[in-house]
Amino acid sequence: LLMIALGLSVGVLQAAPPQQEGGGLRNPLNLSGPDPWLQYYDGYYYLATTTGSSSLTMRRSPTLGGLKTSSPVQIYAETEPSRCCNMWAPEFHLLDGPNGPRWYYYYSAGTSDTLDNQHTHVLESAGTDQMGPYTYKARIFDPVNDTWAIDGSILQIDGALYFLFSSWVGPNQSLFIAPMSDPWTLNGPRVLIAEPQYDWERIGLNVNEGPVALYHQDKVFIIYSASYCATPDYSLGMLTWTGGDPLSPQSWVKHPEPLFERSDANGVFGPGHNGFFTSPDGTENWIVYHANDSAAGACDPQRTTRVQKFTWNEDGTPNFGVPVPLTETIALPSGDTGADPMPDITQALTRFA
Repeated sequence: LLMIALGLSVGVLQAAPPQQEGGGLRNPLNLSGPDPWLQYYDGYYYLATTTGSSSLTMRRSPTLGGLKTSSPVQIYAETEPSRCCNMWAPEFHLLDGPNGPRWYYYYSAGTSDTLDNQHTHVLESAGTDQMGPYTYKARIFDPVNDTWAIDGSILQIDGALYFLFSSWVGPNQSLFIAPMSDPWTLNGPRVLIAEPQYDWERIGLNVNEGPVALYHQDKVFIIYSASYCATPDYSLGMLTWTGGDPLSPQSWVKHPEPLFERSDANGVFGPGHNGFFTSPDGTENWIVYHANDSAAGACDPQRTTRVQKFTWNEDGTPNFGVPVPLTETIALPSGDTGADPMPDITQALTRFA
């Protein structure tokens, strides 16, 4: 069903109506786009989302709106049974490897017919082209605690590399950090830095997942998703680095309230699993996330990729605002001169009804 949905997504998007004038854009960017990761690099936007299959894909466009009609390109396919299936939560980071800068594509995957064997894996690009080619590099794991682990991400502080991920401990799906000797190897044990403790993190299931680093001036944050993704109350929380050892739990302070959550008035539910990107001219910060357009939405392909600009509070913390409705036209990122090729994309969302 997932692959049928993805196929329908491509087919409908390619039959695009006339472009919207005025340099505006309406969400969503696709008809199916859970767990999005979006970057602007060297003149192009790159977008990857969960496939839930045995392959990983990438979309590319010189304009943000162009991602709506760009075709997904398969960058990798897997047949090894131990990691063949259920591919989700892609992220790609440009990092220094033994042979110079390379793109490292992190994702979760496991075995067929179950979600109980999910682990984190990474691909390595042959050069600095985000479209690849890519080769499988490694499974990333802590040999002392080689357990179910998902949503791998990269944190960099003072030139050191750290791996962020989510794993279960008892009834809690929690956040962990571990040191890295290179982009695919942990060289120390995992450390628990956050677990669900507030009521808004314990709706449906006790969940902290999807950790993503956010940097601003001399501050470092980890933005994460909280509560069960099948509920409309899936939301974003924040950890703030206090300046101590990143591997010490005492160096991370959790904000007591969600930073980004459902907006019934705007018809946006379960906003979460986010990433960050900058405008083409580097002057604006944007958040990319997935959400449902119904309170009855779940963890399925109907979640769509959405974007919006965010600002900073006087204390240096991020202000994501409220998720914008699908009917609202937002200004394009600064330096993006494109147009929206499909402003009425929401009409196609009834395909799953």
